[in-house]
Amino acid sequence: MFTPNLFSTPLLLLKPVITKAYGVNKKSYSVETGEPIFGSFKSYGGTDRDVNGVYSIEDTATVETWYRPDITSGCAVCVRATGAIYEIIGEPENIEMRNQYLVFKVRRYKGGA
Repeated sequence: MFTPNLFSTPLLLLKPVITKAYGVNKKSYSVETGEPIFGSFKSYGGTDRDVNGVYSIEDTATVETWYRPDITSGCAVCVRATGAIYEIIGEPENIEMRNQYLVFKVRRYKGGA
């Protein structure tokens, strides 16, 4: 049986707004229209990368929260304490298919030249 952690971290669920510019779809998120949710946010540090002279860090984390069918792989979450926006990697997992808990991985890129 799955035992969730304490859902005490305030997050914002950000749904994408897709605009088409010059024939290319661009995904953006608006913090003002984000919906508040609570979850367990566990960060595992970052991975350093240096590609073509550009230094960046990929932060990854795992989020556990209550089940919501509108949380999909196209969405993102914003940590309210820091304002950091993380995009969801892959499809959120519906634990034991009970429609009670969701677990998903998130990532964000930071840094640059």
